[in-house]
Amino acid sequence: MGGVSELASPGQDLDLRLVRYFTVVAAHLHYGRAAAELHVAQPSLTRQVRRLEAQVGARLLDRDRQGTRLTEAGAAFLPRARALLRAASRASGAALAAARPGRIVVGYTAGLIVTPALRELRRRHPEAEARALFLEWDEPRGALLDHRVDAVVTRLPLRADGLRVAVLHEEPRVLLVSVDHRLAGRAAVTLDDIADEPVPRFADAEWSAYWRLDPRPGGVPAPDGPLVDSIEDKVECVAAGQAVAIVPAALHAGGLRSDLTVVPLLGVEPGRVVLATRVGDRGPLVTAFRAAARGCLRPGG
Repeated sequence: MGGVSELASPGQDLDLRLVRYFTVVAAHLHYGRAAAELHVAQPSLTRQVRRLEAQVGARLLDRDRQGTRLTEAGAAFLPRARALLRAASRASGAALAAARPGRIVVGYTAGLIVTPALRELRRRHPEAEARALFLEWDEPRGALLDHRVDAVVTRLPLRADGLRVAVLHEEPRVLLVSVDHRLAGRAAVTLDDIADEPVPRFADAEWSAYWRLDPRPGGVPAPDGPLVDSIEDKVECVAAGQAVAIVPAALHAGGLRSDLTVVPLLGVEPGRVVLATRVGDRGPLVTAFRAAARGCLRPGG
């Protein structure tokens, strides 16, 4: 790769496509894996990153036999590049929302049902285009701020800055175990019963602490379990006998895998199902959905 002296002067308008390419390479620190994710040829990706470096006026990535790494300039640019992409996404989302005032998209996460509220919304506003969109556990906030959805029904914890969050109802938290676990079949258990049981961890510290009940009473840390990325991975760890998990009762109300069972968990505060929208969003459909959600989305619904 050419030196910094070969790069063009800064001040050119940045190509957001090239910025995105850079952030993907920076996430993987491997051009081959980044090219596969982006569905582009690796030589082409290398050329695009060089074009971005010319626009920025500094080398952002170094490559040698040891691999790919961020330069000091690249490390400084990366968080701003990600913020730039988020801002662009939110700007286009806001424009699209303004251009479609008769449209609303409602997000929901695992084990939660928004159909009754959407049905009521359509009854009150038959002219509206209303649809639901499933979101992974860590997507609600970003999906709202990026205008991919206009409202979300999800569970706490949820970062509330920039959002309007209202509790819809509470739901018990229960213990998920494999059917051959020593606690399977118990009428109920307490935190003392699982004091030494590993519980899966998530990379999101707040989410992980909430669903691991970490720390436990007295400040005792919860035993570490496998690091997982998804609810499905957590469930698989439990089924394999590698851990137990604390889960919302409603998540498994529709039935469990034959190798799993739940046990009531005593002495633990219930979880909370919430409705989140963007602060300041007072559009008629969002307002109507808030009212419909409060009236229709009840425990077990």
